[in-house]
Amino acid sequence: MNMDRRYILLVAPVVCALANWLPNDLLAEDLQEAKVTQVVQDVKVVPSGSAARPVIVNETVRQGNAVQTGTQSRSELTFRDETITRLGEKTIYNIGGGRTIELGSGQFLLYVPKNKGGAKVKMGPVTAAITGTTVLGHVYPSGIVTFTVLEGSACMHLDRVGQSVAVGPGQRITYDPVYMRLEDPVYVDLQNELSSPLVRDFRPLPSTGLIEEEIQGQRQVVAPNGDLDRAVRAAGAASIESATPDQFMAAFSSLLVRYPASQRRMLVAGAVRARPDLADRITAAARGVQPVGGYSHYYGKDAKDYKEYKGKEIAEPCPSNYFPPPYIITPLTPQVNSPEQPPDNNTD
Repeated sequence: MNMDRRYILLVAPVVCALANWLPNDLLAEDLQEAKVTQVVQDVKVVPSGSAARPVIVNETVRQGNAVQTGTQSRSELTFRDETITRLGEKTIYNIGGGRTIELGSGQFLLYVPKNKGGAKVKMGPVTAAITGTTVLGHVYPSGIVTFTVLEGSACMHLDRVGQSVAVGPGQRITYDPVYMRLEDPVYVDLQNELSSPLVRDFRPLPSTGLIEEEIQGQRQVVAPNGDLDRAVRAAGAASIESATPDQFMAAFSSLLVRYPASQRRMLVAGAVRARPDLADRITAAARGVQPVGGYSHYYGKDAKDYKEYKGKEIAEPCPSNYFPPPYIITPLTPQVNSPEQPPDNNTD
């Protein structure tokens, strides 16, 4: 009985913390049905308990249905709250309730508008909690999961071990089924992400302007006469491209300590875009400077309120690569003999 009580006291705060991260109105408007707004080649709907059949534009698919795409096929679904889901080829997408959607396999793009209650996306063992965000996800046949935030923010959960990771704009996170954990987020070139067929072959997203802001921010720091360009030249290099690894890192580090917290994320993203060969060193250097434990360090004090930044909705702070403390079974009765103090056999 005591052991059960201790386990509940340990786990309950973690469960409550993750539950409170989600918006209060998460269940207010379920993602129970969507209209099919685009079909490319072989797209089928699989009603619960029925055989698959071709789907047509403007058809409504409801909770309990799955949408399945074939080879070189794509589709777009638009929910009543204007949430948009795009499916790549060879993808199975299950429509759930309670603002939860599930990707069985394949690739997707998800846009969730601001102030609509957010959504949860289940991708095998990984769950993403998002609000006011545009993301790309891919579940590979091998079990690897990749998740990229184009704008906004997300909180990733690996429920089996209780791991939680905050993912900011311009970052990608990977779940490795071999090690069974979420890796640390890495920065990506957002301009390259826009070449995805899920962006390129569809109508412009409502969040296109916000994504472009992130791209321009990545470019600004590495442009000619930009901060990083000037710092590299001051370190003795002719250009960012020709700088030695030590010259580049010295220039980057000199800026990192001077940049306000609200701009460090953009500096790191721009540096990774300019020198992808040094991505690991850049990320490691930034991790040693940036505070952890929430999204406030992405936006800083110059934002009016870090819960709302440039039209992007952010929920309560998400732990930064957080694992719950291990459950340690303690003895119910005290030890008679301590390991540090062996029994005294002296009978004098």
